[in-house]
Amino acid sequence: MAQLEIVRKLSGTRRYKVFGKHIYGNLYGCDSSLLSDVEYLKKVVTEAAARGNMTLLDVKTWRVDPGVSIVGVILESHITIHTWPEHSFATVDVYSCGEHTKPEVAFDFIVKALKARRYEYEISDRSYIE
Repeated sequence: MAQLEIVRKLSGTRRYKVFGKHIYGNLYGCDSSLLSDVEYLKKVVTEAAARGNMTLLDVKTWRVDPGVSIVGVILESHITIHTWPEHSFATVDVYSCGEHTKPEVAFDFIVKALKARRYEYEISDRSYIE
């Protein structure tokens, strides 16, 4: 991270070779019934990709009773949700490449769709900057 900050400060203007942003976080106090509903979670990932202007290629799910793990493979990278309904808890990753995508919008949609009472997140710059 220190190297990235140095590049930004020295360059004045950014020249991206690759633009990438990774948003990941924890969602607390979610609606437990939604966290074990595989079909609902598939729709959430599909809609999150659309709202984030991402190209959805495939969605895979695994039931880990009582929770669910779901991976949305997008052309630009991925969206994942892992749930623990017994704790009303989920983790979410939205990672995308390309300045046309809006991972923040996709993440925010997932937070609202799972009815999280509280959440925390981090944003990592995954870009290659000249």
